[in-house]
Amino acid sequence: MKVVTLGEIMLRLTPRGFARLVQAGEFEARYGGAEANVAAALANWGEEAVFVRKVPANELGQAAVNSLRAAGVDTRHVLRGGERLGLYYAERGADRRTGKVVYDRADSAFALSRAEEYDWDGIFEGAGRFHITGITPALGRNAEAVALAACKAAKEHGAAVSLDVNYRSKLWGKERAAKALEKLFAYVDVCIVNENHARELFGCSDERTLAERYNFACVAFTYRRTQDALHNSIWGSLYAGGERVLSRRYEMEMIDRIGGGDAFAAGLLYALGHGFEPQKAVDFAEAASCFKHSVEGDVCFASAEEIAALCSGSGGQIER
Repeated sequence: MKVVTLGEIMLRLTPRGFARLVQAGEFEARYGGAEANVAAALANWGEEAVFVRKVPANELGQAAVNSLRAAGVDTRHVLRGGERLGLYYAERGADRRTGKVVYDRADSAFALSRAEEYDWDGIFEGAGRFHITGITPALGRNAEAVALAACKAAKEHGAAVSLDVNYRSKLWGKERAAKALEKLFAYVDVCIVNENHARELFGCSDERTLAERYNFACVAFTYRRTQDALHNSIWGSLYAGGERVLSRRYEMEMIDRIGGGDAFAAGLLYALGHGFEPQKAVDFAEAASCFKHSVEGDVCFASAEEIAALCSGSGGQIER
C-alpha cells in the first residue's frame, strides 16, 4: 500500500529531563511533525510511505530529511528552498504541571511554498491513500492552498483521503479552522477527530452525525482523560458501515505524550489498508497510540507484531 502524507516536519527542542523552558540550559534535538510521524510509523510497518513538503536547502533541512530516510520513508518529492525550518519547543509536564509547546514556525519554507511547485501527478502515481492533518492549512494561506490542491489531486488519482483534524489553538481560531477544514472535507473519506474538537468546531457530538453531515465513509473519535501530566487513560471509537465500535481503554504512565494521536492515525490507516474489520481496526489504532506514549520522540517506533500483541492483552513483560 502506497500512502502519501503532506505536512511540515520541524526541529523539536526539549529541555533535559523535566526542566522548564525558562530554566533550560540545554535541549534534546529531534525531528517530527504530525504527517511525518504517520509516514515514519507506516514505513516501520512495511508500508510504502511517501512524505511531501519543502525544507530549506541547508544542513537543518537535510537533517530533517535524513531522519525520515532513516525510518524508511520515501523523500524523493521533498522540495528544497526557502529560508527556515520550523521549530517547536516542548516542555515535559510533571505531576500537576502540564506540558507546554511553544511554536516558532512562522514563514517556514513549507508555510510559504506554493501549490504549483509540487508535481502532483508524480506524487500520487500508484498511491492508494493520502493523509493530511488540520495543522497544515493552519500554517497560512499558502499552506491552505497546498492542502486543498493535494486533496483534489489525490481524489483525481483514485486515492482515499484521510484527515486528522488535529486542531491547534495556538495556530488559528476555531471559526477559521472550521471554514478551511470544511473545504477539505469535500474530498475526505476517513475523518479522525477528538470528541471535544468535533463538538467545538463542527457542532457534532457523535460520529454518525459527523459522517452523515460530510459524507465520510469512516469517522474515528479519540478520547483522553487526564489524571495528571504523566497518567492518562485513552480509548477510541470507529464508525463505519452504520456500526460504531469502541476500542479497549488503556491506563498509562506516559514517557512522551507527543505523537500519540499520530500513532492512532497511522494504526488506523494500516488497519484499513489491510482490510481489518472495524473492531480490529480501532483496536490496532488505539494500541499503536498507547505504545507510542511509552517511546521518546514523536514517532511510534513499534513493530506491527508488538502492537498486535498489545491488542491481545500482552505487554509489560521482559522478553528473554
